[in-house]
Amino acid sequence: MKYSYVTHLICAKCKSEYSIKEKYQLCTCGSPLLVEYDWEALKKVLHPEDLAARESTLWRYHEMLPVERSENVVSQGEGMTPLLAMPSLGRHMNIKQLYMKDEGLIPTGTFKARGAAVGVSKAKELGVEEFAMPTNGNAGAAWALYGAKAGITATIVMPQDAPKITRNETAMSGANLYLVNGLISDAGKIVKEAVEIFNLYDASTLKEPYRIEGKKTMGLEIAEQMGWTMPDVILYPTGGGVGLIGIYKALKELKKLGWVSGKLPRLVAVQSSGCAPIVKAWEEKKTESQFWEKSDTIAFGINVPKAIGDFLVLDAIYGTNGCAVAIDDDVMLSEQQNLARMEGSFICPEGAAVFAAIRKLRQEDWIKENETVVALNTGAGIKYPDTVEVDVEVLEKDSSLKRI
Repeated sequence: MKYSYVTHLICAKCKSEYSIKEKYQLCTCGSPLLVEYDWEALKKVLHPEDLAARESTLWRYHEMLPVERSENVVSQGEGMTPLLAMPSLGRHMNIKQLYMKDEGLIPTGTFKARGAAVGVSKAKELGVEEFAMPTNGNAGAAWALYGAKAGITATIVMPQDAPKITRNETAMSGANLYLVNGLISDAGKIVKEAVEIFNLYDASTLKEPYRIEGKKTMGLEIAEQMGWTMPDVILYPTGGGVGLIGIYKALKELKKLGWVSGKLPRLVAVQSSGCAPIVKAWEEKKTESQFWEKSDTIAFGINVPKAIGDFLVLDAIYGTNGCAVAIDDDVMLSEQQNLARMEGSFICPEGAAVFAAIRKLRQEDWIKENETVVALNTGAGIKYPDTVEVDVEVLEKDSSLKRI
């Protein structure tokens, strides 16, 4: 059996088609390219039960991924993160079936390793020698580390106030790291110029077609872990939005294969109230967002003032009767503490925003008590050591504990 049933690239807007054998970035119309597969052929040779004996990584779905030869796979064992029941928090929110897909346990500590694994593997297959990308931190760290494993040079530009851990990860990989006094949008302008001048492969969000294929495996895993049934609601912290776009793509592809049936889950984009362009666009029933001026949030990973794939995020929301929710930073931090105290999970601020959105939507009765709800925690809380401040009593060496 073939390793991959990938066929071609197709423009998300004008539907122009491109070969997967060559390096393509955006369509000539300026829109992102999406990866297509031969679903009819794949239906005849692959079935859900075939996956049971395979490795517990995202590469178990290799027929539905764009890398054509197994020798080009660059892997750190990413994928198959746990889908955890959240019973205590569920009772607190009055939701009987609440789950968390915990991406904090993946290599590099965030879901970004999925996009890096597939994106770097395909870059290797295409003969890429150096790529460049802007990042808020975690994506740059993941791509730099996977690039190092693949022997591909990485040039990474991130805001200078990006989390120190992600800056260190990137620098330790041997990548060319640059810090900019600004936002990811400012880093993007610098990368765009460098790509043109030095003829680099542009690994910016949705400017290469393959990162989304790694992200879609979150949707494939959720379906498999739930016995090829679908939850009622999936919520995702949304900056560039590739994860939400990917999950939507995955679930539609599973329907093409006939592996799932019924309505697709309602997809919810969760943003910070300090940077909520998707929420504003959804509230105004628009199909694209506007640049969010003076964006500011502790949830650094979703501080994206304008996403190139905003129309795809909104399409996923509208196409599933979902919604978009903005959460204040202080509410986010409060929910982060709830997760740690009730479920023993120290999650990232972006993941905490998702749980705060679940609480809000349950209070509004948009989420029902008996619905099955899946929250995406996109990273480990330990990657944000400066986000949380706690008061701890310091004892002298000869002190004894006093119980109150």
